[in-house]
Amino acid sequence: MKQVALTLTLTAALALTTASAALAVPKVIVISLDGARPDIFEQLFNTSVINRRTGIGILRTTGSYALQNITIQPSVTAAAHIAIATGSTAVNNDIPANTYHLVSSNFTSNISGFGGPIGGYSTVGPTVSPNPTAEPLWVRLRAAGKRVATATWPGGDGVNVTLPGTSTLIQPASVRTVDYTVPFGAFAGAGANGYTLNAASFADAPAATVSQLTAAGKFSYSPIKQKATPLETLTIGGVSYTIQVATLDTTDDGVTNYDTLVFFDTTNGIQPGPFALPATGPAYVKASSNASSLFYFQGSSNRAGAAYYVSALAPDLSTVRLGRYSANAIPRNATVIADVDDINNNVGFWAPQPDFRIPERLSPGFTNFPDSELEAMYEDQIRLFVEYQTRVGLRAITQNPDADLVMIYIEQPDGSGHQFTLTDPRQATDFTNPATINAGQDQAKISRYATYVQTAYKAANSAVNAIIKSVGRNAQGVPNSNIFVVSDHGMAPFHTAVSINNLLTSNGISLSQARAVSTGPAVNIYISLQGREPNGTVSPADYVTLQNQIVTILNNAVDANSLFNYSTPNGRLFQKVVARPTTAPVGFATNADIGQDSGDVFAILDFGYNFDGTQSPVVQRQGDPVSATPVLSVSNFYGAHGYDSTASSMSAIFYAAGPNIRRLGSFPTANNIDVTPTVMSILGVTPAPTVQGTVLTNILQP
Repeated sequence: MKQVALTLTLTAALALTTASAALAVPKVIVISLDGARPDIFEQLFNTSVINRRTGIGILRTTGSYALQNITIQPSVTAAAHIAIATGSTAVNNDIPANTYHLVSSNFTSNISGFGGPIGGYSTVGPTVSPNPTAEPLWVRLRAAGKRVATATWPGGDGVNVTLPGTSTLIQPASVRTVDYTVPFGAFAGAGANGYTLNAASFADAPAATVSQLTAAGKFSYSPIKQKATPLETLTIGGVSYTIQVATLDTTDDGVTNYDTLVFFDTTNGIQPGPFALPATGPAYVKASSNASSLFYFQGSSNRAGAAYYVSALAPDLSTVRLGRYSANAIPRNATVIADVDDINNNVGFWAPQPDFRIPERLSPGFTNFPDSELEAMYEDQIRLFVEYQTRVGLRAITQNPDADLVMIYIEQPDGSGHQFTLTDPRQATDFTNPATINAGQDQAKISRYATYVQTAYKAANSAVNAIIKSVGRNAQGVPNSNIFVVSDHGMAPFHTAVSINNLLTSNGISLSQARAVSTGPAVNIYISLQGREPNGTVSPADYVTLQNQIVTILNNAVDANSLFNYSTPNGRLFQKVVARPTTAPVGFATNADIGQDSGDVFAILDFGYNFDGTQSPVVQRQGDPVSATPVLSVSNFYGAHGYDSTASSMSAIFYAAGPNIRRLGSFPTANNIDVTPTVMSILGVTPAPTVQGTVLTNILQP
């Protein structure tokens, strides 16, 4: 009887513990998987590439999911994430693109959509808007006493937004700060670099290196070598670093067989450790591991780090190829510095993220690397960065178990979609060779790229799975938190890069009077208007004439090459062209497509065309007339978004499950601007009157 009683007591205690654990989790978690498409997830579930019992599969079977989630126009990252967080379209929240121009700033100035003023600003002054046209949902939630955490979510950065080129405040940090705020990482001053070495690059290592490696517990079965001259010297966060590389032979096979490289800063030397985050000590990289090793720049004021990857290492050092990834750091914005340091000290410095400059050979030193090695580096970065972002999200949850809302951003599968969406016969599989289209395509490369896209989706699903595990599930398998997994947009292949400047100038438009700012296939064209931009040069009367000229040029632009134009109506390049209304005051009027800081002409290319990807020197397409300034050319990557937001390929994902979510299964459509009012409904807070989305009552428990 005592044993039975003890068992019952333990069972009751376990049940109580489980119940308590279920309470000690955030009420709502919103996760964004950048660039994820619902049809691709469904395909990967149906082919068992992704286990239906993990991650999104759990939400799919225990909650509700949309077959199509309609995003905003333009379907680009910054605008769409701010739309999710405000429940308002890009026109209303005044974040019209990833990069755009604030009409109150000097004509040549741009601002990032990730750091633009949410809900706009007052052009009178200019100054902070007394009546923002949109607000992040966390503003009203926190005013109602709710606790919110953001883990690298766009707009949650704790920064004071100023007019570009000035110190004029147009949005205070308070609008962009929550209870636990982790900004997205930033470039720390050193871009990626590739290095090709050989046996002549190395000499016997100095005694100091050998003794330091011995003290660190590292042993080599062949004489330790060291590069005869430093690998590189770079300045990060105000500190100069001279990097050296030594070699180790860790296999006891009786032959010289170097298999490991050691990277270290000569000032700090090779320290034995242990190391407290964010410090990492030397980077030890075994070539056969196909994995990089992190390297922290000890003493850097911005707490920056990078990683080293060895893509080729001959046992006799006759061939050595390696890369250093870009140095990055989390911005140390004053209002959120405690949260930034919490991540640096418990998760680590901002990990290197997938860098398109490596596979596109834009970063120096990678020109002679084979494709397979550059692709391996990119795949390593996907693994490294998704794992890092996942740990940042998990840290936000564990540090805020009583949060009402946690918002987590995951960069994949967007980066891989851009690089590897090689699915159109018009895409040149060798972007330096215009003949590699149609029958000339490299089928092995197409197959390889398809697996890379799958890898990105699997990594993103693993991130969701880890977050579900962290909050636990009830006896029916339903997550203990209400978990929403969405994306900002989809992804589509494109075959042709478009030079908007060549299009304008070839038709007589002066770029000193009209300037194009593009994001993917979407473009805002601004006119230098007197009385609006401080240095405006175009009179209001000439503004109308110039605007009409630009609209006519875009509407008449066609692709005359039948190898490429067969899927666009009449070969037209643009699917949508919209002009700012010319009602008074000229240059400030808005409509359903044009917001305060949208262009004076806004346009979206048709599918297959993209303003990004033009190579230098330009590579002309097969069948095009020879031109020194072509409008159309071969691009150097393959996937894009920003097209018609209602198209299936631009559809975002929407999955939800949790205590307040019905087990509905699939339903036809959602809108990304519905996320904010639905989350606020669960949390019992009335949305701002600027919210345009509606509560998805069909998925909520009565």
